[in-house]
Formats: sequence, C-alpha cells, structure tokens
Amino acid sequence: MELKHLRAFVALAEELHFGRAAQRLCIVQPALSMQIKALEEELDVRLFERDRHKVVLNATGRLFLPEARATLHQAGRAEQIARLSARGEIGTLRIAFVSSVLPKLLPSLIREMHTRYPLITLELKDMPTPDQIAALRENQLDFGLIRLPVSVSGLDIRVVLEEPFVVALPDDHALAAQTSIHPPDLRGFPAFVLARRYAPGFHDDMLVALKREGVDLNIAQELGEFSTMLALVSAGLGIGVIPAAAAMALPPKVVARPLELRDHTSGIGLASCGPENAIKRALLDVIELCTDIRKQA
Repeated sequence: MELKHLRAFVALAEELHFGRAAQRLCIVQPALSMQIKALEEELDVRLFERDRHKVVLNATGRLFLPEARATLHQAGRAEQIARLSARGEIGTLRIAFVSSVLPKLLPSLIREMHTRYPLITLELKDMPTPDQIAALRENQLDFGLIRLPVSVSGLDIRVVLEEPFVVALPDDHALAAQTSIHPPDLRGFPAFVLARRYAPGFHDDMLVALKREGVDLNIAQELGEFSTMLALVSAGLGIGVIPAAAAMALPPKVVARPLELRDHTSGIGLASCGPENAIKRALLDVIELCTDIRKQA
C-alpha cells in the first residue's frame, strides 16, 4: 500500500465528502477518486458506500480506519526519527568518566545535553582511564572523560579541564592552619595518592613534579578512588594529594589547601575514537559550552 493512498482514505473517511477531502489533500477530486479506487483494488475490498449524494464508511472501512491512522502515524514517526538522527538530535551516546568529574563537570554536561537534546540518551559508566582507552578502541564507548596526561595513539583527545592540585588534610592537622602548602611542607607526612594502575600518566607526572621541588612523598597507600582517599584522611590516617575538583565534596573533618606546585596542573580530556558523526558533534558542542561556562565562572 502506498502512503498517499492511506492518506486519501483517512481524509475521505473523516470528511465523507470528495470535494472537501480533495481540498484538504491539495489535489483535484478525480485524483482522489483514483487513489481510493486503487486502494480498494489492491485490498480487493470496498471501504465506502457511495452514491451521487453521499459517502459513508462501510463495516470494512470502519475497521480499516484506525489501522490506517496508526500506519500513517508510525510512518511519520519513522520519518521524524530519521531526520532527527541525521541532525544529531536523537540516539544514544556511551560515555565513561573518571570519578573526579562527578562534582561539577559531569552534572553540567548532563544538564545541558538534556536541555538541548532531550531525545539523546546518555549511557554513563564510571571507569578508570586505562579501561576507558581500551573500551574506546574496541568501540564499546563513544567518549571518555579521562585523566591526563596519556601517551596513546589513535584517539582524538581534547583538553576540557585543567585544575591545580590541593592537599586534603584532617582539620586538626598541623598543616591545616596554613592558607597554602609548599611541597617541602609535605615531607614526613604519610600521604595517599591515586594508584598508577588507574591513571599512570597522572601518577607519574605528579610525582615527577614533586621530585623537581626536592620532595619524595612518603606514600602510605595508593588507592583507586579519591573518595576512598578522603575517607582515610577524615579518619586521620594521612593526607591526600589530589586535583582540585576531587576536593569539591569533602567529608566531615577534612579541609583542602592549595598546593603551590608552580604551574603544574592536572587535566581532564574528552577522548573519542572513530569517525565523527552528527550525534557526536552535538556532545562536542555542548561540552565546549560547559567548559566555557566554567572558565568564565
């Protein structure tokens, strides 16, 4: 069945007048009559009872009408979805992230995506940087918010956030009275750091930066999550050297002080692999907007 024949049938079934139905469809009356005839011949049924004075749906036509409407509705929906997809306004994006983007960057991204593209579904996964890289290469992810620096090939990486380091301290710690902390101040204190397995570039880069300042951290434990690290700091078991965003939601009895590490910062990158398409461009536009807002703030 051709959709134009179904549209002709629905128009005539609703108007019950060839002239008005033809006018509604912006066609001439003989063309409408031909379309109705073609539909009835294809179905090998009669849908209307008509004479020179009136047109009425017969029993078959009455049963066929809701099915014809449903078919036209579904066809319209299919057309709409195809057009929305081509414009990058519908679909699913698989995004992984490191946990330190949870306090601000990720919520901003989700909120803005939902506002601008309500028909795009975000599948979110908390995942360490090396696992994200592997998943991107295996096409299990569309984007990854990874901890920089990384030394990999085959990925497109855009820096979306750069942040200084801070030291997380128990609120009764000897260093908590200082407004900022210099690397030599850290000597002798047991320190928690992010384990190398979770972000090798970040781990090595931070220790090298401290080494340049003449400091070898007294590493008490390497951990997989900044939240776990902060819990141990809250318990008074040591201090934590962390990026500033990870200190945006501190547990009780923990304070954070800037670490004066010259110009050394930690970065978050948006990584992707494979060809760019319309839906990927939508997210790239939104995250650019979100990071611009953060810079202005």
